[in-house]
Formats: sequence, structure tokens, C-alpha cells
Amino acid sequence: MRADAKQNYEQLLLVAHEVVAEQGVEASLRDIARRANVGWATLLRHFPTREALLDDLLKERLHTLTHSASMLEASESPSQALVIWLRQAVAFVDVYSGIVTIMASSLSDTGSALHSSCVELRKAGARLLERAQLAKVARPDLNGEDLFALIGALGWIGDQSHFAHRSNVLFNIVAGAIFINGTVADHPSSGP
Repeated sequence: MRADAKQNYEQLLLVAHEVVAEQGVEASLRDIARRANVGWATLLRHFPTREALLDDLLKERLHTLTHSASMLEASESPSQALVIWLRQAVAFVDVYSGIVTIMASSLSDTGSALHSSCVELRKAGARLLERAQLAKVARPDLNGEDLFALIGALGWIGDQSHFAHRSNVLFNIVAGAIFINGTVADHPSSGP
């Protein structure tokens, strides 16, 4: 990639992060191009579709979250690893309003640019859940898809201004339902 094209690409992703964080996943692509000081055609050369832009924007963050699951699996107890990772995943979806719907539909759409990243994320969560189930601290009737759905539900709660102030309490209640003893220790964790 030419130096100016690479600079445009990086500027578009930087601005896209800001705009999508402000306006959600339905943010105006024209607004992203304008704020990045590039033409509409330049944006389309790099990102022919909204999904292509979101894929590039989210790929690194999804990879970081997937990698975090592996690190937690190696360094934390099964219950702590699952809670910490679940908090990170919910923090991730909280950043981009509307991303939950796109991620959920990408799971079943093998042609989606986000399909592979979302499948890997679901697998990472499933591994943590299975580890907690083997340790007999998590309910045996849940699976990775259920966990992905819970992340989406908790992310939706954070998206709603009326519920956002209660999101931590609601997180503890919903996450507590994953565990056999029904409680979640409050493990501070930063997002990806």
C-alpha cells in the first residue's frame, strides 16, 4: 500500500472509531470521510461497505478480547477468568451502540466480514465457560452461544440511557445466573 493510501486508511479507522463510538454502528459513512478529510471515493476504496469498515475497525479489538480469554484461562481461577472476561466483553459492546445486532447476525452469516471474528470470540467465551463447568462452578446447561447472547443482552442494557446507571448491578445479577452459587465477585477489569 502506498504511503498516502496507508495514511488515509489509518486516519479513516481512527475517525471511524470516534464517530461510531459517538453515533453507533449506523453512523454516517460520509461523516466519517468528511471528518477524516478524505473524499467519499477514498473511503469506498478502502471500505466498500459499512460491514467492511466495521470489520477492520473491530478486528483488532475482537482479537484482543479473544486473546484475553486465553491469558485469563492460564492465569485465573475458572470463575474469575469467566467473570473478568465477561466484563471485558460487555465493556467492548458498550463502546459501539448497535454492534450487538450486527455481531449476532454475523454468527450465522458465513459471508459476513465479521463472521470469523465473531465465531472466534464465541469460541473463546465457550472455552472459559466449559472450564468453569468442569470445575463445577458454572451451570452445566449453558453453552457458548448462550454466553454470547448474555453479552449481547448486557451490552443492550448499557446502550439504554434509562438502564445504564444500573448496568453494574444488572451485570452482577445476570452473570450470577451463570454460576451454581448464584453470585459474582466484583472483579475490576478494564475493557479490551
